[in-house]
Amino acid sequence: MKTKILIIFGTRPEAIKMAPLAKEFLKNTDLFDTKICVTAQHREMLDQVLQFFDITPDFDLDLMKPGQNLYGLTASIITNLQPVLENFSPDYVFVHGDTTTTMAGGIAAFYSGAKVCHIEAGLRTHNKRSPFPEEINRQVTSRIADYHFAPTTTSKENLLVENIAEDSIIVTGNTVIDALLESVEKVNQEPSPYIQEFSKTLGDKEMILVTGHRRENHGDGFIRICEALKAIALDNSDRLIVYPVHLNPNVQEPVKRILTEVPNVLLLAPLAYEDFIWMMNRSKLIITDSGGVQEEAPSLGKPVLVMRDTTERPEAVDAGTVILVGTDTDLIVSEALDLLNNPDRFDTMSRLHNPYGDGKACKRIVDFIGSLETVEKIS
Repeated sequence: MKTKILIIFGTRPEAIKMAPLAKEFLKNTDLFDTKICVTAQHREMLDQVLQFFDITPDFDLDLMKPGQNLYGLTASIITNLQPVLENFSPDYVFVHGDTTTTMAGGIAAFYSGAKVCHIEAGLRTHNKRSPFPEEINRQVTSRIADYHFAPTTTSKENLLVENIAEDSIIVTGNTVIDALLESVEKVNQEPSPYIQEFSKTLGDKEMILVTGHRRENHGDGFIRICEALKAIALDNSDRLIVYPVHLNPNVQEPVKRILTEVPNVLLLAPLAYEDFIWMMNRSKLIITDSGGVQEEAPSLGKPVLVMRDTTERPEAVDAGTVILVGTDTDLIVSEALDLLNNPDRFDTMSRLHNPYGDGKACKRIVDFIGSLETVEKIS
């Protein structure tokens, strides 16, 4: 009898990191009956990734609603997963990272009696309010999970300190590197019509790519971020800052108010995943508050300024591939300009080793589950 695998995700970042894992399981049809469930905590941005990776969910809960809050979303995920779990009755349920889908999906899977597998386990800031609610989502999921697929040895150590059994922790590297390496090759071979047209606009200009959406930066934090970006742009009119702006109104309002009139700041709608990969690869420098970008950009040799006061990814800080600048306007400006105007420092940072893996994380995860099932059958 085949082992039943259910992979649950709901946001674009989760989809990017779970897509190569889903495909690896789906390749092994002799061992696994694999189903994919999306909560659609994000809708449009999620669908773009599914299309790019050619993945069709078996279950689509379609839970995104205007103005949804954490109370309603958490309850909806748990309630709507019940029939999926009862009807499919998976042996293993995979959740990823730190979203509300991760935490609520883990709880629902635990209720169903399935073994819970946590991808990208063990990341910690040890500050339950930063990032909010992601830090607690991770910690709750760790208490529920049966198997913890940690991207680095640092993540494993975090779990051991929390008395997680060592034989349940597997260091794999991060699946985002698997997705990135596959995607860069595909994007380079077949750039989208959007990118073909954008390339003409960009020419040979120096480009800085910006992303920002974190809840803890809403309000004054985003105002300071936008003032910093304005100063960086005005420092050199030949430089182009490209900012795909998150759809959240708390992001849209300050960004458009402060940056719309700056001639060398280009505000874009959120990009399709393949277009964003191209933008990362083309950029000189990346300024972000994203967790995934901290992992991806070093594989492309791109220095990263992280607009957060804390990070659950200290490996990148320790390796020197990212620099924490928070939302301090002066610090963002000074670090960005120093990297852009100091070739020796820039070159050193761009050549540093990425601590997040070699692109083989998914195979390690699938092989591990396969080995568990082999032992189970033998015993």
